[in-house]
Amino acid sequence: MRRLDETLARRFARTALGHVGQEYPNSIGHVLTGPQDALTPREMHPAFFGSFDWHSCVHSWWTLLTLRRLFPEMPQSPQITALATDTLTIEKLAAELAYAQRPASRGFERPYGWAWLLYLHLEASRHENEDWAVLLEPLARHFAAGFRDYLPKLAHPITTGTHANTAFALTLAHEWAEGFDLDLRAVIADYARAQFGELPEYHGWDIGGDSFLSPVLSVSLLMRRVLPLEDFRQWFARVLPEGGWLERACHPVTVTDPTDGKMAHLDGLNLSRAWALREIAAHLGNDARASQLRESARAHLDASMDVVDGDYMGSHWLASFALLALEPTA
Repeated sequence: MRRLDETLARRFARTALGHVGQEYPNSIGHVLTGPQDALTPREMHPAFFGSFDWHSCVHSWWTLLTLRRLFPEMPQSPQITALATDTLTIEKLAAELAYAQRPASRGFERPYGWAWLLYLHLEASRHENEDWAVLLEPLARHFAAGFRDYLPKLAHPITTGTHANTAFALTLAHEWAEGFDLDLRAVIADYARAQFGELPEYHGWDIGGDSFLSPVLSVSLLMRRVLPLEDFRQWFARVLPEGGWLERACHPVTVTDPTDGKMAHLDGLNLSRAWALREIAAHLGNDARASQLRESARAHLDASMDVVDGDYMGSHWLASFALLALEPTA
């Protein structure tokens, strides 16, 4: 499996630095309650106005801070530090929180953007000589409270391959909650076990024309986090048994038009699958099936690595998913 090295880190950092401050083009998810709400992206979101949309800007900042921590000596690290200090300020993040607290923003970025903001806060907390985590925490706490309110009402988890996917968001949120909110961690774990614990063998369709997440592998990643190891192995063997969907149908996909933002999602599907397959393989031990999953992860990663800094419809977000997919550094 390919590992993250400084050459790749520089490449991803250059790409993300090139768009976290680029306001246009911009796709906004904004409810106008009157003419006073007709605002530009930067006016609404002084911290996260770039990268084509709010959630991509948030997780591109996660990418930049992660790379800064892992490769502090790379040439882009001082630029990341300076830009983060200018972006993650009291005033700008207070404005982001005020926007999220609007009654009309109740569903804003739920659950995908919520989860990525929590993941960004988690990464910021690892930069001990900076105050970015302290400044991000009120916004993180707001979205954590949103999850606690939302999950008991979500009678049916959303299993689409795009932003509304419940399991993907809960996977990121659960990791944040382990360090910041044990009550939320328990809520997520209980929800996941109740909704997904008794799933039968998977026979569904896994690819839509604009998918960037695998529904079944997203659930698998979540269950890997909330179940004891042996329980997870048994769950996985039932839901994705050897010789089933993974071997028959989980193969890298091809994007026919990378300039089409929806079609470009399929490169994200390759990368998110690679992340899931690599993590699951690590928890299956050293048997032959784990080796097969690692090989599938490698093939999925290789299929989309070249487009991480290609057309803007992909390059404004794909580096984050490539970073998730890569074998972590020692």
